[in-house]
Amino acid sequence: MSRKPVQQDSNGRHRLPKQLDGLVEISKDPTDDAHGTYYGERSIEQLLRYGLIILDKPPGPTSHEAVAWAKRILNIPKIGHSGTLDPQVSGVLPLGLGEATKALGVLLLGPKEYHALGRIHSLAKSEEIDRVMGMLQGQIYQKPPQRSAVLRQTRTRTIYEFELLEQRERLLLTRILCEAGTYIRKLYYDMGEILGPGATMIELRRTRVSQFYEADGLVTMHELADAYARWTEEGDGTMLHSMIRPVEDALSEIKSVVIGDAAVDAMCHGAQLAIPGILKVHPNLKKGEIAAIYTQKGEAVALAEAGMSADEISEAAKGHAFETKRIIMAPGTYPKRWRTRPKRGGDGGSSSSSSSATTGDAARQHAG
Repeated sequence: MSRKPVQQDSNGRHRLPKQLDGLVEISKDPTDDAHGTYYGERSIEQLLRYGLIILDKPPGPTSHEAVAWAKRILNIPKIGHSGTLDPQVSGVLPLGLGEATKALGVLLLGPKEYHALGRIHSLAKSEEIDRVMGMLQGQIYQKPPQRSAVLRQTRTRTIYEFELLEQRERLLLTRILCEAGTYIRKLYYDMGEILGPGATMIELRRTRVSQFYEADGLVTMHELADAYARWTEEGDGTMLHSMIRPVEDALSEIKSVVIGDAAVDAMCHGAQLAIPGILKVHPNLKKGEIAAIYTQKGEAVALAEAGMSADEISEAAKGHAFETKRIIMAPGTYPKRWRTRPKRGGDGGSSSSSSSATTGDAARQHAG
């Protein structure tokens, strides 16, 4: 099994995701190194189940086709993507491998950035173009174009930034920072309508999805195929390791909670997280927020909705603190240390607890 070299900080400790820094400690409990794997120390086989690839999608294929190609290259059955790109659009397309597909929805909470090349239908001064772009910033109304994968209903989207980078007569190079689900082609159309003569988008490239930027380095299909071949044929996984990020990188912008080893498998079976299972929590966590739940080794366990604030969790001794929304870690990664309710016998009595439980049984318990 190919394994990354142990990554430690300057104090000789195992490196953890940055989002686990600055959490408030609620309780302490040792972690057993016999179970789970520290963040950043997963083998290639583990990364193919809990990893991300920030793909540089080329113009031409659909996002679905890009996913199908990645499946064939990596020889794995399950890959998903975050944020569809039209066939002729290139750029940042995050891919979730295996169980990491369950974390991709979090990326829709962050902004997206595009660089667009367009043409206005008659010459206009840059000052006038800047003025119109300013009018289109903030919350705007948009109706998806006729050729779209969503219901064509008018909706609001937020344009955070819209700037002119360069103008060559009627050709415009622009940068747009916007809310997920914004149609840039429609934004250009609206700009042309306000200017008067009209405008058309010619070429589009996505340069950012939430915390993932083009400048941080993207992976092309050819690079991925070469790296996988080098690993499988030559036994050198260095290049492939560098291309696959841990799934926890997708969760870095939402609040974090750390739980004890004894609570992990219960959550993996759908149990709700109770106070006794919590070791650390984000100091500014508010009731109703979605948080990522981690092991002490920095592994993502699940996404859950907070039923209490950080202050309430710190003060309470018991009770359900989180409702599990999305399970990321596969059951059995950590040992079972929870019990099911006794099953009631047919004669009205009760039998002893079984050694295993269905997901439904687990959901009636709590992780703590």
